[in-house]
Amino acid sequence: MKNIVDVYWLKENINNPSVRVIDCRFVLGSPSEGFNLYMKEHISGAYYFDLEKDLSYFPGVHGGRHPLPSLDRIIDKLSTAGITKETKVVAYDDQGGMMASRFWWMLKYLGHEQVYIVDGGFSKWVSNGFPISNELPEINRKEFEPRLQPQLLSDVEEVKQNISTKKAILIDSRDGNRYAGIEEPIDKKAGHIPGARHCFWKECITDKNEWKSLDELKQFNSLNKDQQIIVYCGSGVSACPNIVALDELGFKNVKLYIGSWSDWISYDDNPIAVGIEE
Repeated sequence: MKNIVDVYWLKENINNPSVRVIDCRFVLGSPSEGFNLYMKEHISGAYYFDLEKDLSYFPGVHGGRHPLPSLDRIIDKLSTAGITKETKVVAYDDQGGMMASRFWWMLKYLGHEQVYIVDGGFSKWVSNGFPISNELPEINRKEFEPRLQPQLLSDVEEVKQNISTKKAILIDSRDGNRYAGIEEPIDKKAGHIPGARHCFWKECITDKNEWKSLDELKQFNSLNKDQQIIVYCGSGVSACPNIVALDELGFKNVKLYIGSWSDWISYDDNPIAVGIEE
């Protein structure tokens, strides 16, 4: 798989100066826990990126719970991490790849090609007895140069127009009960965007939190690779593993609706569907 590396590869390349390891652990609902875990122990040499402080911005009336960070802010953070276009960036988390996938998508959006996700995350690294540390890495700042890829990003207006035009396939990445509107434990309204298909992001990984093989990603078999695809979730985070999987399968026209459901429902006139759509 072109976007996924195993812990054995990372172990062999951990001291390679062209490789930068990024810790993306973050626990939704407990915003300090990921950083605390990092400070306690992390893969040796890893640098920490926080979902809410680095990979998103403060939520407003619109834009969802995890809107894009300002360009200056994320570029400064990447520069502090010593990342240039020559750097092979390897991200991990301990949440089945969800947070690392958000980081992966962010770098792709900024035009960085060499970004990968560690299969099995931190737990698999530890279970193999590979080196961990509580020391903060000393990294020389290098200037990150973005090359924005706007074709990877969708917004509420495009998604709203798509309800009638149906130019794109819309994929909802949340669990089945949230998609169907049976329950909504996080956002103020339940249901899904009309016309959206359901592909729960956890169908991309095994019960060991490892990525499924290409042959096992059967939930995308019915999709047309020539058609535009827009993926969303609750706040633009758990949609990202689906985008990684689609990229692995050779889908080229895939966008992230960054605001996702939490942005969609912030507009009172946006329609809401419940139940299952085929």
